[in-house]
Amino acid sequence: MSNPSKNWSKHELKVYLLLLCAQADAEQTPEEINLIKQKTDNATFASLYKEFKKDDEDTSFKKVEASISVLEFSQMELSDLKKEFYELFRSDKKVTAAEQYLNKILDNILY
Repeated sequence: MSNPSKNWSKHELKVYLLLLCAQADAEQTPEEINLIKQKTDNATFASLYKEFKKDDEDTSFKKVEASISVLEFSQMELSDLKKEFYELFRSDKKVTAAEQYLNKILDNILY
């Protein structure tokens, strides 16, 4: 298992969360990946994507929880993050039940 206590920046956590959202329905579409790539630089995407691919779901949630507990997000930042989740979920023109379920889990972690 990878170290769950990552020292990510807010931006890196956001990219990792978006990768988690893209994987929610077990299918990362090209639209979802392209949207994530547009929100960061190539090096950050490559590094986080490599790490994300090694992690199972439980490890991912532990890393997110550990990072959220250290990083201080304002309510506005959390709201913006949630909007980005929805944008990603809708990027492939459908929002699946698995994506809706992940959104509820992330709500519990983030708030």
